[in-house]
Amino acid sequence: MTSTTTIAGRYRLEGRLGVGGMSTVHLAFDQRLERSVAIKLLAEHLADDPAFVSRFRREALAAARLVHPNIVQVFDFGFDQGSHQHFIVMEHVNGQSCAEILRDRGHLNVEQGVDIVCQACRGLEYAHRNGVVHRDVKPGNLLVSDADVVKLADFGIARAADQSSITQVGSVLGTAAYLSPEQARGDEAGPRADLYSLGVVTYQLLSGRLPYEAGSLSELALKQQREAPIPLQDLNPRVPPELAHAVAMALAIDQEGRPADALVLAEALRKGAQGIGPVSSSAPTAHLGTAASTHVMAAGEEPTASTRVATRAPGGPPRTGNSQRAAPARAASAPAPRRRQQAPPAPARRSGAGKAGRRLGALIATLAVFLVAVIVASLIATSTSNTVVHFRTVVANDTQNAINQVKSIISQYTK
Repeated sequence: MTSTTTIAGRYRLEGRLGVGGMSTVHLAFDQRLERSVAIKLLAEHLADDPAFVSRFRREALAAARLVHPNIVQVFDFGFDQGSHQHFIVMEHVNGQSCAEILRDRGHLNVEQGVDIVCQACRGLEYAHRNGVVHRDVKPGNLLVSDADVVKLADFGIARAADQSSITQVGSVLGTAAYLSPEQARGDEAGPRADLYSLGVVTYQLLSGRLPYEAGSLSELALKQQREAPIPLQDLNPRVPPELAHAVAMALAIDQEGRPADALVLAEALRKGAQGIGPVSSSAPTAHLGTAASTHVMAAGEEPTASTRVATRAPGGPPRTGNSQRAAPARAASAPAPRRRQQAPPAPARRSGAGKAGRRLGALIATLAVFLVAVIVASLIATSTSNTVVHFRTVVANDTQNAINQVKSIISQYTK
């Protein structure tokens, strides 16, 4: 095919940009709209596969509806009678694919690699939200423009090719390393299959190698099931462990272990690059749903050990550490003795009041005896009687007995 070949009477080919297992990409000039475009010419033998032709038209139409800054825009598609080839016309991106970047540089630094993948995540999220799964995410389909804008190319083509028995050996096996486990098993690929493939791309961008090296789908499937990839931080010490963990989540064998969507993956990668780990059920702080440890307690509900107030042991310091957790268990098993221990202070107060009352009564009785003695002495001194007065010692066991004896003496000597 010469440089003067025209496709569909409109697109003049000006040079070849790349060659793949099932297509060749050319730089072309749209003579009708007078702009440069990229045109992908699919292999001639695909035109003889009716299953592929039908699927290609449907998927190409779906890809043409995707308009997003991180997706290569599809302008046109069809079949050229002269060359007997199907073609897709796309916007031309001045720059390099990630495959070319890896070829030239080996691998990228953390900041550049994460930025490329996060942009690709935004494009994937938009496509998934519109019901389109890429199914062939690989470095050759991630284009980086001269302005560092990342664009995903070839949406829908892999899905069309998957229905063609002719292309199985020629194209699918060429990108086996990026296929998700479910794709390797022959199962239907969903949005999380794209996340797995993007995880492989991330691993390769940051380390310069693939997580699994395989020459066939069966070998790849066995390795995915039996082996774990070398931790990313072991291959590149500049990769934070948190970022390596985020990439490992994207490479989970089980789909449920991968991020929920492309935006969640992008957030995990951004935080991982900053040394912030993704939140998961094994993290020290995690979203526990309805089983949260802090909740509103119902009336009468027994408090847990972590919410009780630890009491101070008599004569000792407050309980801390494990003793705080052990103490509530003993208190909970016998609450009654704790209430009886708090009751004794009341009797102690009554005993003190009784002693004070007895001391006051004894003082009053002593004063009374003293006054009686003074009165008796006064009467004797003023008396004119010749009666001899005798002194008598008063002995009594209590105050009342002493008063009675004094009264008897007074009565006897004052008649």
